[in-house]
Amino acid sequence: MSKSNPPALEELIERLSKLPGLGRKTATRLSLFFMRQPEEDVRALARALVEVKEKIRFCSICHNFTDADPCPRCSDPRRDQGLICVVETPGDLLALDASGLFSGLYHVLGGALTPLSGVGPDDLKIEELLRRVDDSGADENHPRIREVLLATGSSPEGESTAAYLAERLKERGVSVTRLARGIPIGVDLEYVDGATLRSSLEYRREY
Repeated sequence: MSKSNPPALEELIERLSKLPGLGRKTATRLSLFFMRQPEEDVRALARALVEVKEKIRFCSICHNFTDADPCPRCSDPRRDQGLICVVETPGDLLALDASGLFSGLYHVLGGALTPLSGVGPDDLKIEELLRRVDDSGADENHPRIREVLLATGSSPEGESTAAYLAERLKERGVSVTRLARGIPIGVDLEYVDGATLRSSLEYRREY
């Protein structure tokens, strides 16, 4: 802590520097930026931060952030109720949904299996996913889930999570699919890594 800074400024710098990706230098620049802004703008930002903590919670069905339970996606009758896409984080969900290419439901695990860091099946929303599959088809308002799309990351942790989920889901007779891995558009083969090339060959399709 710098003794030359006013205590209030130093407090703001210290708190901002704890945010992901922000070091003390960036936190200092942001703090000075806030000091130059109109008071009403700074108060509006403070209110927004407080409201996020007070109003945002997790959907009891998909476990994504929401201010209503169930969330608008889970309660949207236009979505395909028989298709669930499993992602690791809310950020992954937002990225997929922003594409406008997926019209089913979602399930947020809250991370990936990482045994070395002590993250096991009980630490993720895996049992909740299995219950969604088991409880589906009970009535016309809850159609049977026919397919689960695994959209976990391509990291070793994401792949091991997908493999674990596939094994548990196939026991229940549900179709399990995985997001394809392949060569990005506009990239020459000489610049593609071996793992991506192997995946592209394994998941090739008729042209």
